Amino acid sequence: MSTPLELSTDVLVIGGGPAAAWAALHARESGAGVILVDKGYCGTSGATAPAGTGVWYVAPDPDLRSAAKAGREALGGHLASHHWMDRVLAQTFTNMKRIGTEGRYPFPIDPNTGAPDRSGLQGPEYMRRMRAWIQRAGVRIFDHSPALELLVETDGSVRGAAGYQRHENRDYTILAGAVVLASGGCAFLSRALGTNVNTGDGALMAAEVGAELSGMEFSNAYGIAAAGSTVTKTAYYGYATFFHGDGRVIEGAGSLNGRSVIAETLLQEKVFAQLDRANEDVQQKMRRGQPNFFLQFDRQGINPFTDRFEVDLLAEGTVRGTGGINVIDDSCATTVPGLYAAGDAATRERICGGFTGGGSHNSAWAMSSGTWAGAGAAAHALRQTRKVATADVLGAGRAGLHPSGKRTLQADEVITAAQSQLLPFDKNYLRHGDRMVDAADQLDQLWIDLSSGLAPTDGIERIRSRQAAAITAVGRWMYRSALSRTESRGMSKRDDHPGLDPHQHHHILTGGLDSVWTSTSPADSAALAQAS
Repeated sequence: MSTPLELSTDVLVIGGGPAAAWAALHARESGAGVILVDKGYCGTSGATAPAGTGVWYVAPDPDLRSAAKAGREALGGHLASHHWMDRVLAQTFTNMKRIGTEGRYPFPIDPNTGAPDRSGLQGPEYMRRMRAWIQRAGVRIFDHSPALELLVETDGSVRGAAGYQRHENRDYTILAGAVVLASGGCAFLSRALGTNVNTGDGALMAAEVGAELSGMEFSNAYGIAAAGSTVTKTAYYGYATFFHGDGRVIEGAGSLNGRSVIAETLLQEKVFAQLDRANEDVQQKMRRGQPNFFLQFDRQGINPFTDRFEVDLLAEGTVRGTGGINVIDDSCATTVPGLYAAGDAATRERICGGFTGGGSHNSAWAMSSGTWAGAGAAAHALRQTRKVATADVLGAGRAGLHPSGKRTLQADEVITAAQSQLLPFDKNYLRHGDRMVDAADQLDQLWIDLSSGLAPTDGIERIRSRQAAAITAVGRWMYRSALSRTESRGMSKRDDHPGLDPHQHHHILTGGLDSVWTSTSPADSAALAQAS
């Protein structure tokens, strides 16, 4: 192994997607020195980079924005906050203008108005432009350099991170005045497109320093994909009819309200779909909007508008769910001094409550929360009057890094065991208390085993071991939170508690490692009052 790298900076951003890029940009524009470390290659890794995404972009018209806020409040169980929704709508409007001018993104021109159409972004071009933009701003980027643990002072404040650079085969330590976790959500290595880096690492690192999470019960998003494919463009299946193998229509099946019917059917037999409700104009727009969705069909000689094809459901966890690290103020600070969270790593309940999907609100939250977290981290870092040295900090990582016993487990064994509790529809999607208790208990035992016996021997193994530990941890927080919500709200539907309980109009907080805890926090009452 090469000689370890030791650096210091004002703000360290962990992640490489849109939230990380916006955080790095705004921290730099706030006068801070910024280093960004990414598990993959910043600009190509993560769920946004390989896909087209809509954006929650609404003109500053009071009626339009009121309608935009009302659009998903009921779906989200009235847990969203008007304060946060207003902020995101305003910040997204500003950021989308900036990316077209300063970021040089080539928005298409609306032929009817002659104005740029800022309703969406093509992920590959978006992230390529963001990488170039933050480099011009002076951000130092370290690719293929996953952070493995946060560094803390004796008072508990976060002062950097330690990790491993794959290509250089060396460890690194980066001291910082503040850290932004924008490392993405957790899709449990389900193979959904772009989510191979989204294994919940940020959530684990945050919990290890004492941060809390919120809304983890809303982590059971599943996307529709062609069988054997990784592309989960569920919105397109709004134009689909779903069929049994013998050609009969599956009654009640749909992409929005009937996905549970698809899941129930898949437990018994194969399911087929056909995008037969899209007219020719819609078909052309779909092909322009998401070319890689159709690539899988074109290669097989399938016309999805006229031919039936087999479909499956892929878990998307907190990448398309809303749970994540809790943020406690407008700067996206966490409960731990010096630590900030943004994008899918942070809870998205503030604007979505208990339900979201791909793109739209997610992309708006990424750029907005990234903006605020970057600026907040810079302000915190620049207030620090004392520089720390390596000797002043301790690594907070434990599970998957520093086992308490002898090596008895491999990372792949742990991941397979965790997935057996997290991916099946009848455990995580079609929820029932008895099944969730069993899954949670199995994950608790797995955590005990991996904490003792998951002992990596080199840099690459440490990456895989930390991913295994993080996936297991996220699953434990998810199930314990879901068991605490004894009702059906947002995407957390329970067969044993099918109704919505007005007395549970609150957020569920969770955390802990060896012992998982849950508690409640008041929800914004404005949304509920408006709906009443």
